[in-house]
Amino acid sequence: MNIIVAGEKKSYEEGITVEKLIEAEKVETPQYVTVSVNEEFVQRADFATRQLAEGDEVEFLYFMGGGR
Repeated sequence: MNIIVAGEKKSYEEGITVEKLIEAEKVETPQYVTVSVNEEFVQRADFATRQLAEGDEVEFLYFMGGGR
């Protein structure tokens, strides 16, 4: 199955979950990552059960604090 991860087309096994994709992509600091699938945020509680489908577009987002 092909999905788009951070703008790059990649192949993964059918039914891969968001949690398994985070592991496969070796996401740094996974405890702080926010994931969107097809421009919709996935709740962290759903990472283990949210399966991806052919053609899904996945983005890993990090919200950084900062300022003065």
